[in-house]
Amino acid sequence: EKKVYKLVLTGGPCGGKTTGQARLCTFFENLGWKVFRVPETATVLLSGGIKFSDLTADEAYKFQENLLRTMIQIENTYFELGKSCMRNCLIICDRGVMDASAYISKEKWERMMLGNNWNPVELRDNRYNQIVHMVSAANGAEEFYSTEDHACRSEGVVLARELDYKSAAAWIGHPYFDVIDNSSDFETKMNRMIECVCQKLGIDTGDRLLKTSRKLKFLVSEPMPNDNEFPAFQDFDVVHHYLQSAGPRVQARLRKRGQKGHWSYIHTIRRPHLHGQSIEVKTQLTHRDYLNMLAQKDDAHFTIYKKRRCFLVNNQYFQMDIYKDPSHPRCKGLILLETYTSLDGEQLKNSLPKFLNIVKEVTGHPDYSMFNLSLKEDWSNTKKFCYSLHGKKNVCCRDGDDE
Repeated sequence: EKKVYKLVLTGGPCGGKTTGQARLCTFFENLGWKVFRVPETATVLLSGGIKFSDLTADEAYKFQENLLRTMIQIENTYFELGKSCMRNCLIICDRGVMDASAYISKEKWERMMLGNNWNPVELRDNRYNQIVHMVSAANGAEEFYSTEDHACRSEGVVLARELDYKSAAAWIGHPYFDVIDNSSDFETKMNRMIECVCQKLGIDTGDRLLKTSRKLKFLVSEPMPNDNEFPAFQDFDVVHHYLQSAGPRVQARLRKRGQKGHWSYIHTIRRPHLHGQSIEVKTQLTHRDYLNMLAQKDDAHFTIYKKRRCFLVNNQYFQMDIYKDPSHPRCKGLILLETYTSLDGEQLKNSLPKFLNIVKEVTGHPDYSMFNLSLKEDWSNTKKFCYSLHGKKNVCCRDGDDE
């Protein structure tokens, strides 16, 4: 089926967004995709002579509100073009609507949401397929930080670092949020950015890009720290249903994820791949489609209920899943932490949250696969138990199944 993929490229000042847009555009056009680039609304408006220092508090609030409305309308114009395009279409947004929350107080942001009948699940989770945050050079590559080539940029290193964190924190909670840091040289940073987009789309890049980032999973033990020991976070209720699939090596599942009664719905099909990797095809669903597909629920699996906490630590984006009742006894008290990273060794160890009791890494371990955890039958008696690619028998189980 034809794809329309809505991507937000965001980040702090001097993070590589402009170059990243150009590189993504060239890469996907070479694959035969149509690429649209949505301009940054703030730059368009601020280049007209507006200075925040000249605005009163009320004028600044109204400006931010109108900026957001303008951004939504401009994006919708490109989204409609994407729908009517006959080819696969990538729409790259230079920042997205949640970025505006980094430049306004929490109280004013919530007032703006209420006054316009907006909610974060729709604006953050359902509006875009993926968010990629390009970390500012002011955070880890200070010698390359510059404001010379950007007419609307005047931030010093300290302020740039602060804005970088705020713009990343604005997107905490999006189900497909990637942070591209400065742990490599700039060329590799660009390749990592393209790679993470291709990875989510299920595009095999072969040897065209350096494969560096991988998904890691860790077992966390109780007791959990108090909420005030966490950095800024977002909590979600998550419900997973496995569906009847076309074959023993194929997994199909539904995910419902929400906050305060607002939900997003995803259908995922996973197939093993010839090169030892699984391919996932994810489709965003309406509530009606979700209810219709529940009729295909696989009775061999329990429904999985979780509380998911999303947060940023050391430029790493983490998702922590706390399994909830009703569930199989094997899930009692289970807490799993996941992240995508290119780090290893001591660098990886130092990037992990120090406030959590991390027991061990369980990446690829079949005992911590959600597919196996949801099985109704005892593992010793079932033929459905799914082994990792490093094991034997079935090879349908991979670490991607917890998304």
